[in-house]
Amino acid sequence: MKIFKFLVIGFIIPLFAFSSMHKYYISVTQINYIKEKESVQITSRLFIDDFESVLKSNYDENIVLAEKDEPKIIDIYIEKYLQDKIKLSINKKAVIFNYIGKEYEGDIVRCYLEVEHIKNIASFSITNSILFDLQKDQQNIVKMKINSKNKSFILTSDNPNALLNFN
Repeated sequence: MKIFKFLVIGFIIPLFAFSSMHKYYISVTQINYIKEKESVQITSRLFIDDFESVLKSNYDENIVLAEKDEPKIIDIYIEKYLQDKIKLSINKKAVIFNYIGKEYEGDIVRCYLEVEHIKNIASFSITNSILFDLQKDQQNIVKMKINSKNKSFILTSDNPNALLNFN
């Protein structure tokens, strides 16, 4: 009986302590400038459940992501949300990205974006407020590879902007 009590106290009770662990709210956006293609390619990775929640609260309570045969309206909602929450400026001029599409992998959704016809980049600015309307603790990590320079930023609701100059 003592062994049973030891097992309960020593192994099972600590498991309950971990069940209340704080969830982290992060997204990762990778930005690459491909000079030969005159293209800025952007991949944003988000947790499906968080992204689904924000799309439900903004557009339609019945949205379910990562389902077979998703309705096309989901891509329209995703593009609209991303256009609203990600603002880009290249060489001090606002630019609009094209929404290419998305894919699911495990509990992550990858959204693909592109800005075309960019001959050179002297400065690059991004405002990324993805999921700030869902969770104030959200952090958006932005990794840039532009003109052979790598730079990373952690954007928060208090500071959703990043700027990279090359002069």
